[in-house]
Amino acid sequence: MSDVILRNEGPVAVVTLNRPGRMNAIGGALLDDLHDALHACNNDPACHVVVLTGAGRAFCAGDDLQEFGQQSASDASIRSHIERIQRITRDLMLGAKPVVGAVHGYAVGGGFEWMLNCDLVVASDDLVCFFPEMEWGQFVTGGVTHLLPQAIGHQRAMELWLLGERQNAQALLSMGLVNRVVPRDAVLDTALDLASRIAQRSSTSVARLRRLVNGELSGALGRSLELESAATIDAFSHPDAAERVKAFAARKEGTR
Repeated sequence: MSDVILRNEGPVAVVTLNRPGRMNAIGGALLDDLHDALHACNNDPACHVVVLTGAGRAFCAGDDLQEFGQQSASDASIRSHIERIQRITRDLMLGAKPVVGAVHGYAVGGGFEWMLNCDLVVASDDLVCFFPEMEWGQFVTGGVTHLLPQAIGHQRAMELWLLGERQNAQALLSMGLVNRVVPRDAVLDTALDLASRIAQRSSTSVARLRRLVNGELSGALGRSLELESAATIDAFSHPDAAERVKAFAARKEGTR
């Protein structure tokens, strides 16, 4: 079974992270399947808008720490894993189609980053987001070192990264990081409604707007992705990385 499901609803493509048993945690197969799905959407003239969501009780719980040993086995495997993570941000932000996030449950670490990569976000009223990377000796990705200070300011962004405190949907709304907060069972329908409204706009104008905004962004975003990749590769390679990840994973599994 694929780790990502792609289905078309007229001009709207719904891309669903499909590892509900692992709260859609980010592993190698999911990264490859998600890239393939987004690549298909960005190259499909019948697709005007993408809705990104997750199956089960979470949007995405971040990196699958059960795969850390495999990901960190060699310099080549570390670099490959990080490049595949950053490729998703390029697919989401520099691709041809606008993306609406339908985000519920948990959006943690890389899941939080993917949420921030969306153009619009519909959040469930039970959404919880946080960055755990500083606690377990890793580094943020997804271009957020550029995106987040631009969105909420330097001090607030540093607070989210350094303290890693959990943020609920209303806090995210007040920061301007989500567009709508709705009951859990209304998240996907609300996102589909917004996507359908966008799909009714001129596809040429929408594409021009996205090229203009993201064209201005692409240089700074690309540089941030490069620097984040270097920092993350260094973090993966650190002598105590495995022990930090093991300790954090034990606490994380205990809260599932």
